[in-house]
Formats: sequence, structure tokens, C-alpha cells
Amino acid sequence: MNRLKELRKENNFKQTDLAEKIGVTRQVVSYYELGTVKPSLDKAKKLADIFGCSIEDIFFANKGH
Repeated sequence: MNRLKELRKENNFKQTDLAEKIGVTRQVVSYYELGTVKPSLDKAKKLADIFGCSIEDIFFANKGH
């Protein structure tokens, strides 16, 4: 389960805001959220830093745990 969208909304970021912070387009953030595209390790690390969590917490979270 990918928690990126949930984390983004909890932090009041629009897709464009998050895209700007990590150096991608809004469409790429959408693809990350849908799971269509996986971010590079560099981008995943930037996302984890922004949300103050691990990469695993964003992209490998188990629902209900």
C-alpha cells in the first residue's frame, strides 16, 4: 500500500507543491501516488525527509499496522 497521497494531504501539500520540492512534475507525483511509476531512490529519500519518516513507511506500509 502506497501512503504518499495520504501523507501529502495530511501535510496540506498539493501535488504541485510536492513536485516542486523534489524536482519533478505534478504528473510524476500523480504517477507515484497511483503506483504507476516508482520513484528513484534519490526522490524516495527526499519524500521521506519531507514527511519525516522512512521510505518504507511511504511505499511499503501495511494497512492497519
